[in-house]
Amino acid sequence: MKSQVVCLPGGVAPAVQRYAPLIATVGGEAQLHLKDLEVYRDDTPPADYSVVLELDAVDRFADSLGLDRFHLVGYSGGGFISLAYAGTRPARLLSLGLFEPAMVPGQLTAEEQSIMATLKAKLDGLTGPEFMSAFVREQVKPGVRLPPMSGPFPPEMQNRPAGISAMMRAFLAFEFDRASLRAVGFPVYLGYGDLTNEIEAVKAGVLARVFGDIRLQRYPGIHHFVPPEQIYTRAHATSLMELWLRAEARLVPQLSL
Repeated sequence: MKSQVVCLPGGVAPAVQRYAPLIATVGGEAQLHLKDLEVYRDDTPPADYSVVLELDAVDRFADSLGLDRFHLVGYSGGGFISLAYAGTRPARLLSLGLFEPAMVPGQLTAEEQSIMATLKAKLDGLTGPEFMSAFVREQVKPGVRLPPMSGPFPPEMQNRPAGISAMMRAFLAFEFDRASLRAVGFPVYLGYGDLTNEIEAVKAGVLARVFGDIRLQRYPGIHHFVPPEQIYTRAHATSLMELWLRAEARLVPQLSL
């Protein structure tokens, strides 16, 4: 049976755009199920938007596919949701694959707090293209060249500034004990780019301390906003497929009992 994988995107590109390169590279080796975030299910974020709303939606999505257990892959905002899911519903996951989660749920370290406060201060009061331009610029290291963001948003992107703001508020409000991640029994993979803001190395260090079985991989010349095909390369896809196979190999002794 093929590996069954649920994929959550970030706060900008929809799942079909984010994961198209991964699907093409994995081919028939796994079945990838794409789920967009609930923050964008309507034209504006739900009035009651929360992390719990996203977690419950992942449950319903997996149930609709008949998946009792599955691999979970998350990017950026979807990476935060994936970490929250791993800590609150560990029995449903076979493995967890992440690329630059927006934050690590739970009490922030002093270094995380400082970097997040700086980001919030630079985004406060901004809307529309100005918000998105500042949001993108602050996610990469100084000196990284980014394509200019100008002109009106395309229709499908109009709700992104409001959605990202809602996600940031929800992430900070979500109560979570990072110790819950220490108890998970599945393997974890975390990838990040060496051109992304220094917070990625900080988060990698946090996750390395809480997960018992985690592989970290830093990709040279990559940052948070390069095109998806530059992130989900053959090497990255191979690392994820190895993760899925290793996780499934652990089930064999259990099934033979």
